[in-house]
Amino acid sequence: MKERPFVEIDRVWMRYNGTGGTLALRNASLTVEREEFVAVVGPSGCGKSTLMRLVTGLWPASSGSVIVAGKEVDRPLSIAGMAFQNPTLLPWRSILNNVMLPFEVVEPHAGRLRRDRASYEKQCLELLELVGLKGFEAKNPWQLSGGMQQRASLCRALIHQPQLLMLDEPFAALDVFTREDLWSVLQNLWMVRKPTVILVTHDLREAAFLADRILVMTSRPGRIMIERKVELPRPRTTEMTYTPYFQDLVQDLRGHIDRARQGEEMAHAH
Repeated sequence: MKERPFVEIDRVWMRYNGTGGTLALRNASLTVEREEFVAVVGPSGCGKSTLMRLVTGLWPASSGSVIVAGKEVDRPLSIAGMAFQNPTLLPWRSILNNVMLPFEVVEPHAGRLRRDRASYEKQCLELLELVGLKGFEAKNPWQLSGGMQQRASLCRALIHQPQLLMLDEPFAALDVFTREDLWSVLQNLWMVRKPTVILVTHDLREAAFLADRILVMTSRPGRIMIERKVELPRPRTTEMTYTPYFQDLVQDLRGHIDRARQGEEMAHAH
């Protein structure tokens, strides 16, 4: 029997601030398989971040259902790790202690931390080494570049081995070279740890480099308009971004988003 999708969003409507408020999502449905890496792209304000909040249980849907790991989402998910556009590291804690943070709040780790601190620290150090931060564990966030802070942020999101990793524009604030470096770091983390990943991004090249499947949203109120599978072997390299296949895929995605935006402008004109 086929396993259920890990994430199932079924005909979800989301309206902010009650009946007269902004309709952010209209009849949105999507599924994500276990261990799949899915990217969500679309015009600005189309509801990409709203989707993230629904999946992680930060907000309830106005109607429709959100099911993760076979359970209806009715509270914030403990099986999810999250990373955002800004690293949100605590400036007064070392990098190691920032990455340790989920162990202090997520059970069963919180109950064991004092007793097993050395083994938890070892896990953190191994993960920091995996992302190229070996030797920086005692530094404070302000002593690191933006890209290094974002690496630490990814470690913190993944350290408690969440089944689901939610990434909201994690590299948007970085320059293009740092960003492309971090694509490879994230790909490597995913191949080693295999969480289910939902990445929200404006960067179509990023989506094509990282994802197994890309979902394109309409303008607000958002729903999934089309999806594209990415037929590239892993591990993917920066060289692949120059191939005709990759460039055609990015152009195809851009065309759909442009049409969605034009549709929105037409609607506003009437």
